[in-house]
Amino acid sequence: MAEANKPDINVTPLVDVVLVLLIIFMVVTPQLDQGLKVVLPDAAHFDPKNDTTHDPYTVAVARDGRIEVEQKPVARTELFVTLAKLHRDGPDRPLLLRGDTDGEYGAMRSIFAEAQEVGFRGISLVVADEKKGGANGH
Repeated sequence: MAEANKPDINVTPLVDVVLVLLIIFMVVTPQLDQGLKVVLPDAAHFDPKNDTTHDPYTVAVARDGRIEVEQKPVARTELFVTLAKLHRDGPDRPLLLRGDTDGEYGAMRSIFAEAQEVGFRGISLVVADEKKGGANGH
C-alpha cells in the first residue's frame, strides 16, 4: 500500500504578512495621537504627579493660534461653548493645555482663564522636561 501524500501548511508567507503589518502599525500608531503640531516649552522643574483616575481632556494651541480640543479643530469663538460641553460630560476629568513655545502668551492665558471660568479645576500645562526632552503634564 502506498502512503498518501499529506498536505503541509507553509506558514512562512503568513508570518511575512504579519510582520509587515506589525511594522506598518508600529510606524503609523505614534502619529495617530499627535493632533496639532505643538512645540512644548521646556521646564527644569515640573510636577510629575498626574490624576490617573480620570482620563484628561486635551486642548492644543498652535503657534499660529489654531486650536484643537480632543484633536478636533475648534474656532476660537466656539471654544468656551466646547469647553462647557466637555465639563458637563465629564466634570471630574482634568484638562491638559498644550501650548506652542512660540505661541502668543495672551492667547494661552485667556484660554486658561476660560477653562477656569467653565469650571475645570484640574488644569495642567504640558511642558517638555528639558533634561529628558519628553512631554510631561504640569
